[in-house]
Amino acid sequence: MFENLSERLERSFKILKGEGKITEINVAETLKDIRRALLDADVSYKVAKDFCDRVKTTAMGANVLTAVKPQQMMVKIVHDELAAFMGSEHSEINVKGSPAVILVAGLNGSGKTTFSGKLAKYLKSKKGMKVMLAACDTFRPAAIEQLKTLGAQIDVPVFSMDGEQNPVKVALAAIGQARTDGMSAVILDTAGRLTVDRELMEEISTLHKAVKPSESLFVVDAMTGQDAVESAKAFNEAIDYDGVVLSKMDGDTRGGAALSVRAVTGKPVKFVSNGEKMDALDLFHPARIADRILGMGDVVSLVEKAQEQYDESQARALKKKIARNQFTFNEFYEQLKQVQKMGNLKDLAGMLPGMDKAMKDIDIPDDAFKPTEAIIQSMTPFEKEHPDCLNGSRRRRIADGSGTSLADVNKLIKQFEQSRKMMKMAVDGSLAARLKNLR
Repeated sequence: MFENLSERLERSFKILKGEGKITEINVAETLKDIRRALLDADVSYKVAKDFCDRVKTTAMGANVLTAVKPQQMMVKIVHDELAAFMGSEHSEINVKGSPAVILVAGLNGSGKTTFSGKLAKYLKSKKGMKVMLAACDTFRPAAIEQLKTLGAQIDVPVFSMDGEQNPVKVALAAIGQARTDGMSAVILDTAGRLTVDRELMEEISTLHKAVKPSESLFVVDAMTGQDAVESAKAFNEAIDYDGVVLSKMDGDTRGGAALSVRAVTGKPVKFVSNGEKMDALDLFHPARIADRILGMGDVVSLVEKAQEQYDESQARALKKKIARNQFTFNEFYEQLKQVQKMGNLKDLAGMLPGMDKAMKDIDIPDDAFKPTEAIIQSMTPFEKEHPDCLNGSRRRRIADGSGTSLADVNKLIKQFEQSRKMMKMAVDGSLAARLKNLR
């Protein structure tokens, strides 16, 4: 995400390259280019102007250290202002109550129902809560079936009332059932329309007043740019929601909604919803998003994703196996599965500094690991545990069984051997250092 905006801002900062100090003239030239970059990213003119005015005020009032070049100083100022514009700090979701009632609103096609499922999984797996989904979209029957399908995927109960057209009755009944069943939270997936209209605003306003949710979230399609900001304003006037969810940020979005919605509504962005997978939900951290916009990566989020898949006891056992040179294809396969659980490979690579630009024209499909999995699964249990036995005939059989070529099998085995060698060196080096410290 933000690839085009990142490139434009990078070009803007080059105006200051070679300059000895920040002046009103070179700042004006840089900000003119930054304003154009923001407008191209579908940020409204007023928001772009306000942002540039704030950057100018900070830049002209800054005491630039002699060790810091003007270009570097401007990058820092823009970074800090971007983060402040988007809310500075991450804003937590309020899940207080017995049960906590979370109302999810948005237009049709914004990803509202999918987000409801993702949020249910997030609260269940990350917060340890008992969650119920409530199908309050009585306007679109397909939404009820979609919610039931999502609930089955994540093993979360879905409350619905066949034939009931009043969303208030459905919501209140769902809350009562959730209380009876000892649920920690109930998520209300509400009706939307193709566009903002009076009927929708009256319906969502009436529902909001009736259920008095502990948290109201508005889901906005980030690909719709300024239209997203306008619908965010309309819904905020109707229900005074607590936070925004940006969906489809992994699509062909220019980033305008992410930069504008806080400035226009005054409400924080709380989540970013990417893709259809139920675990593709990220907390919105303004400073980290600013890092990514400016090509600095997001290493903190990458580490957090890795820690979610990290099992300390498994890591200790793996370290012992590596030290004894017993790292096999079974362990290799387990490590592969853990990487897959972290998310899309291209998104993960984009969290590394500079990699967003490098990966721009590279397409990494979701099934990139399929050939590797097929090769490993075509091995016998003995072959997985004894990689050194893989002679020519065994390799040809594995290639035939996995639907790959002999060259693919040879390449994987070579990669495996290199990985095993590198991990052995790392473990041996760690052990040697510990022994040295003990002496």
